[in-house]
Amino acid sequence: MTTSGFTRAASYVTANHFYVEMSPDSTIVACFTECSGLSAKVNFETYFEGGNNSQQKIFLGHTSFSEITLKRGVTDDLSFWTWFTATTSRRRNIRILLFNQAGETRQCWSLIGAVPVSWQAPSLQADGTNVAIEELTLAIEGMTVATTGGGAATVVTRDTTNGSFPSS
Repeated sequence: MTTSGFTRAASYVTANHFYVEMSPDSTIVACFTECSGLSAKVNFETYFEGGNNSQQKIFLGHTSFSEITLKRGVTDDLSFWTWFTATTSRRRNIRILLFNQAGETRQCWSLIGAVPVSWQAPSLQADGTNVAIEELTLAIEGMTVATTGGGAATVVTRDTTNGSFPSS
């Protein structure tokens, strides 16, 4: 079915085939039911030059990243709560891998210097039948996007001279 520019069904990408890896050991720590908030925005200012009424100038500023929310069913694994309450070494690099129907990595978002900023326990209802879902919200220092994911997640190390976390 690759003739006439059509792609095989095995290469289709759906939004429900994804995994999340957390450094330093790059193991898949949980099966998440939802990941939201993967976005970046470049801040800008508009400037109008005197005498030039047909065009405006755009000055680019810093890139800002939204918070990422990960949701999963409650398990006996307390790694998110432990990470959220840790007082040191809280930043981690995280990779979100999106797979096609054939199980091949099609896109990878690398979240640089992720730090947990919110954790939420599930709503509890005595008469409910829904799966208990916990949420972890992350703030990030940067993000990269690649079309294939291969390799291990990058370990984040702190630069002791200025306290920053490198993006590569």
